[in-house]
Amino acid sequence: MSAPVIHASAVIEPGARIGDGARIGPFCHVGPEVVLGADCELVSHVVLAGRTSIGARTRIFPFASIGHPPQDLKYRGEPSTLTIGADCLIREGVTMNPGTSGGGLETVVGDHCTFLANSHVGHDCRVGSHVIFSNNVMLAGHCVVGDYAILGGGAAVIQFARVGAHAFVGGLSGLENDCIPYGMVLGNRAYLSGLNIIGLQRRGFAREDIHALRRAYRLLFAPEGTLMERVEDVAATFESHDAVREILDFIRVGGKRSICTPREVPTPIGAA
Repeated sequence: MSAPVIHASAVIEPGARIGDGARIGPFCHVGPEVVLGADCELVSHVVLAGRTSIGARTRIFPFASIGHPPQDLKYRGEPSTLTIGADCLIREGVTMNPGTSGGGLETVVGDHCTFLANSHVGHDCRVGSHVIFSNNVMLAGHCVVGDYAILGGGAAVIQFARVGAHAFVGGLSGLENDCIPYGMVLGNRAYLSGLNIIGLQRRGFAREDIHALRRAYRLLFAPEGTLMERVEDVAATFESHDAVREILDFIRVGGKRSICTPREVPTPIGAA
């Protein structure tokens, strides 16, 4: 355990809690209610405000603004929080806001996440672990992003939308509906273009699991019947497959947005 290293030009407000081994560079400002974990690094010109807690070993680069009041005109100063996990990478110009009374008073980001330059996490969002935001990603308020999801550069996600685990949102996409786990969405307005096969392969999913997901996907978005009827059919066929069940549970739980669907209906199984 070692004492924090704080540059002489940094401002650390009384009451802030700085973890062992933290490094705070030039011209940073840390507010009085901030908790900075052990071995974190603020490179320079970083501002941490509000009731913000940051996990161990997270690195934050210049001009990031973390924990300032939500960008919500209904916000009236309620005591909301922002919690960021351990081992995250937060690059230049990133902004993250705490919650509001309309969304549970908290914004939560998991562990091992990467936020590239100028990306934004809005109020009351819940972001899982191992998530990647490329440059200029915009996540509006009240969104949920599952573990291992990747959002490409310039992607925009509307309020209250959900992005499932292991999903991929293509660069410059405008997502106004929910993206299923393991799905890939593209375009403005975004449509479901298939499964995130490359991502699944990179993360070591077995070939048979990927084949099962493909079969389930084609059944779910076949032209026959309603979506909920197809959900029950797929559930009966893949009752022991965890990844397929995750997609089905995501659809069943639902949210304030519709499910993002393919632009073109897939060819029915068995068709020439």
